[in-house]
Amino acid sequence: MAAFDFAATLRWARAHARRKLAPRRDEKLPFADAAQVGPALLLDTCVYIDQLQGRAPAIIEGLLSLRLTNHSTVAMVEMMHTAGRLDPAHPGTRNAIARIGALMDAIPGHRLFAPDAEVLGRAAMLSGVLCRLRGYASDDRMRALHVTILFLQALKSGLTVLTRDLRDYDLLL
Repeated sequence: MAAFDFAATLRWARAHARRKLAPRRDEKLPFADAAQVGPALLLDTCVYIDQLQGRAPAIIEGLLSLRLTNHSTVAMVEMMHTAGRLDPAHPGTRNAIARIGALMDAIPGHRLFAPDAEVLGRAAMLSGVLCRLRGYASDDRMRALHVTILFLQALKSGLTVLTRDLRDYDLLL
């Protein structure tokens, strides 16, 4: 048996690609309630960034205190890319890298998960469909792939993605 079933992924993507892709109004979106216990979370990269920059809303802290938090290697890779991209000559870089490093070091190994071949293959196909139907520019294509991987990883694991990225995740939902 092959490690990845291309034909099944193609059938799956075609079934999902027939749906109309239009963002919903905010009141139609599934927002989390900070006072509510619920499914375990998988954090999107923007949550880490907001926390590092001190911009995370109080509702995020409430959710993180009530729910089990899981982490994806996708977000880890994006954070490490950010650390590598920072200009060493900039006066704030040393502090930013130290904070990113502390954040990465604080992630428990048993709560860090990598997407499997099925998730990666389906995400690549689905993000390609998303890019085509939404006309994403080349700058948005890698971001769409990462978002789709994280979305499908959470879906397969029964987790809820915690994010402020309403546009992409709404379309995937």
